[in-house]
Amino acid sequence: MSSTIIRQASIVNEGCVRTGDLLIADGLIESILPPGSDTHADNEVDATGMLLMPGVIDEHVHFREPGMTAKADTATESRAAAAGGVTSYMEMPNTRPATTTLEALDDKFANAAAKSLVNYSYYFGATSHNSRLFARLDRRTVCGIKLFMGSSTGDMLVDDRDALRAIFEGTDMIIAAHCEDSGLIDRKAAEVKAEYGDAEVPVRLHSVIRGEEACYRSTATAVEMADKAGARLHVMHISTARELTLFDAGRPDGKRITAEVCLPHLLFTDEDYDTLGARIKCNPSIKTAADRHALRAALGTGRLDTIATDHAPHLLADKRGGALRAASGMPMLQFSLVAMLDLAAGGTIDVTRVAELMCHAPARLYHIDRRGFIRPGYHADIVLVANRQWTLDASGIASRCGWSPLEGRTFNHRVMQTYVNGHLVYDNGRFDDTVRGERLLFDY
Repeated sequence: MSSTIIRQASIVNEGCVRTGDLLIADGLIESILPPGSDTHADNEVDATGMLLMPGVIDEHVHFREPGMTAKADTATESRAAAAGGVTSYMEMPNTRPATTTLEALDDKFANAAAKSLVNYSYYFGATSHNSRLFARLDRRTVCGIKLFMGSSTGDMLVDDRDALRAIFEGTDMIIAAHCEDSGLIDRKAAEVKAEYGDAEVPVRLHSVIRGEEACYRSTATAVEMADKAGARLHVMHISTARELTLFDAGRPDGKRITAEVCLPHLLFTDEDYDTLGARIKCNPSIKTAADRHALRAALGTGRLDTIATDHAPHLLADKRGGALRAASGMPMLQFSLVAMLDLAAGGTIDVTRVAELMCHAPARLYHIDRRGFIRPGYHADIVLVANRQWTLDASGIASRCGWSPLEGRTFNHRVMQTYVNGHLVYDNGRFDDTVRGERLLFDY
């Protein structure tokens, strides 16, 4: 493999920003050098004025393969990842069939090896009856157990306390939980349906049906049960200020119970239904401006440990209808990093915290082997970002679904290059589709 030196970059890593050169050789970071070093390489990149960061590790994506490939698949969504500076992902099990058997899990890994441009791992989906299989999972390559304590595809909803106890007591792997109280959601939905009868229920009422109480009740239950069992719990997509009170501050590698926030809940509020409608319908729902403010404020306190996307492509045809009919989920993977860097430029978060929550913390929390940092000997998963203004339109979307709730938004940062294991996979709009990512390895 050839060598590459990236010169005069503003290197964002481990709490600081410094100008320097980065040498990549044989797929690894060889050294971090002073700017203007006399080291030579086969390829040279002038990164003057650009940010150089570790590739983003997105622990929460839905790539829709198998079973829903009209919306997305591993090849298209890994392209979207590369275009957004995401060099590693962990994909969810609610596909068709669901990843709730060892055979289905093996099939996903084989598919990624053949198609994925970036690095990958997969969650094993918990059901009320399969916790006996946890001990047979390869902890070195499987990122964790996904637990739906809220509605999901097929038989993946687990709300029986005995079944939940068996899951929390049945593994020391990370249990990544979707927490919403299904009973409360069903009651709210019935009330709204009774009020509107045969009329379409306005999409904004999705945030009433799936409101604060449904999230808080379920998250509190998960935290209580995990604490009692001594389990490793990572609660996904926290969406309310109230839930934040359930989590401790501090770095994620010092805690057994941690929290993720996803990009939609940092960008949107329920007021945005008026302009974006079902494009921002997701589970858990978008909440109030006060909730968004609290989530943004918590990015600097350690109560929120990671930022992910919950990337969930649907065809626009699936997003028609109101609160009870339109599909939930939105594609966010390709624009997560630039959106967060724009928030950093606006003072919401420091740029080094963006790197911490999107790159370093996922690597620490999941014990990922030699990724997530700019360190000699680590895999060369690197992204270069320019301070460049541009406006998103549909022609710039790599995801198969072909739309984004961020269309029309003007960004002030742009991903220019993405390196995966030292390979230049994405270069200012061009992809190297011959490259394949690697399985993530977890060093317990």
